[in-house]
Amino acid sequence: MMLIDYIDRGADTAPDAPCLLDPDGSTAMTHAQFRVLTHRIAGALIRDGVRPGDRIGVLSSNHALTFALVIGILRAGAVWTAINVTSGSADQADFLGMVGCRRIICHRDFAGRAAELEQRIVIRDPALVFGPERDGGLAFTEWLASQDFRAPEPAFEPERVAMLLPTGGTTGRSKAVPITDRQIHLMCLAFQIHLREPAPPRYICATPMTHAAGLVCLPVLAQGGAVIVHNGVLPEQVLGSIERNRASAIFLPPTALYKLLATPGVREYDYSSLQQLLIAGAPLAPERLAEAVEVFGPVLTQTFGQAEAPLICTVHEASEVAAAAADPSLGHRLASCGRPSAIARVEIMDDDGNLLGPRHSGEIVVRSELVFDGYWQDPAATASTRRPGGWYGTGDVGVRDDEGFVYIVDRKKDMIITGGFNVFPSEVEAYLHTFPAVDDCAVIGLPDPKWGETVTAVIETKPGSHLDEQALIEACKAHLGPVKAPKNIIVRDLPRSGVGKVLKRELREEYWATSTRRI
Repeated sequence: MMLIDYIDRGADTAPDAPCLLDPDGSTAMTHAQFRVLTHRIAGALIRDGVRPGDRIGVLSSNHALTFALVIGILRAGAVWTAINVTSGSADQADFLGMVGCRRIICHRDFAGRAAELEQRIVIRDPALVFGPERDGGLAFTEWLASQDFRAPEPAFEPERVAMLLPTGGTTGRSKAVPITDRQIHLMCLAFQIHLREPAPPRYICATPMTHAAGLVCLPVLAQGGAVIVHNGVLPEQVLGSIERNRASAIFLPPTALYKLLATPGVREYDYSSLQQLLIAGAPLAPERLAEAVEVFGPVLTQTFGQAEAPLICTVHEASEVAAAAADPSLGHRLASCGRPSAIARVEIMDDDGNLLGPRHSGEIVVRSELVFDGYWQDPAATASTRRPGGWYGTGDVGVRDDEGFVYIVDRKKDMIITGGFNVFPSEVEAYLHTFPAVDDCAVIGLPDPKWGETVTAVIETKPGSHLDEQALIEACKAHLGPVKAPKNIIVRDLPRSGVGKVLKRELREEYWATSTRRI
């Protein structure tokens, strides 16, 4: 199936049901209204000369009309080019110039940034501005095609590029990841297998639509479900929305889940409607996962994937997570991202290309039709992900247990070498998260003339909390041993990407700036 087929299936099965909701519970659009609007957007783009394969960027925070624009672009046969609104103009211009963006469609709040981008790179068509009114305002509604316009049926081309997503940029310059209809089809199939709900889902989309949260919208709408559009993870608003809107699903990266758990009164809301609280994007501290099960119920599901292999390479299903939280003999599984999904084979590989058995650490590799064909016009970067036997190398170090559960040890590039010993930061970070004063943390290696690198913890504390740094170091020594324990603690705000991931590269570059040695 093609992506548009999934969207239209929702409209065919539940035309009058809510498609997009505002946080207060009011209906922004029904499925039938959403389909008409996306056809009108497609018609206007075609009238303006947009051709199949043209790259059209959308610059907006989460908004009901934003998602309609994305689908309208796809109906026109063009490629949705996702712009991370939290990136700087230089990074955005670099990405748009790299892919040859033809036009930017932006929310009025970002009109100034769109104008700046047009000064930096050559964009063929002038920017189109919408909002802030729900219908987009008079100029935008006048731009739309007529109410009865219907875009041509798309050709069946499973390898057609539907989206271009920027990589997270946590390890260097952002690259462009093409996502095809074939990959979307498999991703939606995995949702049906592993995450299907008994009734049409009601999904809270609070993290940026330009990333995984936006991809989750697709299988939701295909089932005739509703997307509750939040502009950011505002804890009280999100928790209240779960109760008020009887939300059945929400996607969050670990950092956003930590924010919810730290909210006063988090246990006072009604979460009985939740079926899936989907966690992905980074390893989650096991103690926090157990706490989340206690607060929200047996609904926590973890998945592992990347933009290059969207969302569901492995899955730790809610029943398994709940069992691990309840049974101390299974508690170690709370550190797992689950077992290979129905649509992917996942293995552990050494540096020589050999597949490893249980209990041996190496790179996590994936073989599946879910895996992308390569970065946009970047054969060198693509080649760096290829492994012998047709495997895709994720760049993550992992290990598999005897029952097939996969554990992410760390990113290969994040490993600290101190005095000849390898230290994986995620193990240290998981222990630091057990301390009440720690809101979030990142462990990095800092230059040291004797040890090469010293293990250093950069910590964000919870508001009003006091951190006894020396006591924390001593506790780490007792629990982790002297090699893995931080030698230094720095209390400060952590730099983050647009989806809330901690940018360890920026931290490392900041503290290594005066050193001539990079390892």
